[in-house]
Amino acid sequence: MDRRRVVLTGGPGAGKTAVLELARRHMSRHVDVLHEAASIVFGGGFPRLPQDYARASAQRAIYHVQDELERIALAEPSSKLVLCDRGTIDGLAYWPWDDDRFFSELHTSLPVELARYDAVIHLRTPSRTNGYHRDALRIEGVAEAEAIDERLLRVWERHPHRFVIESSPDFFDKARRALAILHELLPEELAAP
Repeated sequence: MDRRRVVLTGGPGAGKTAVLELARRHMSRHVDVLHEAASIVFGGGFPRLPQDYARASAQRAIYHVQDELERIALAEPSSKLVLCDRGTIDGLAYWPWDDDRFFSELHTSLPVELARYDAVIHLRTPSRTNGYHRDALRIEGVAEAEAIDERLLRVWERHPHRFVIESSPDFFDKARRALAILHELLPEELAAP
């Protein structure tokens, strides 16, 4: 059985972690949530250096970890939806060179990568006045976070089933909208009450 894959993406501070945790807690019978590949890579000690060659190396490593996480999930005999904490092309928002080089070095293409996923849910990064803040893990300032979010919008703009959830002063409203979309994306046999 082909399992549906959905990407949850968005810039820093958009609420991805909270929405994924809500999906884990409230939809676990219907959804398998994959860990974020970047956290696995950097948490495992991969160098996080500012030079272009190091940033490119990190994004190649993240791509391959994401690909393997998805392979494992798809090999599991289940009808659960696979919810990915970012997708294989999120790395383009952090890639130091042009998009063609990304696809060339990874031996893939944009159409191939877009076709992997049944849908993309993009949570927008809040502005400074709408709740954005820095913390120990979120090192980007407001301007950098907004720029990354804009690049992610561009990266996924050609996906035929992309849902963009704008930021809201009430995060729970934003989270409810994301979970409602996830529920709509469930296979029929899982969506029934």
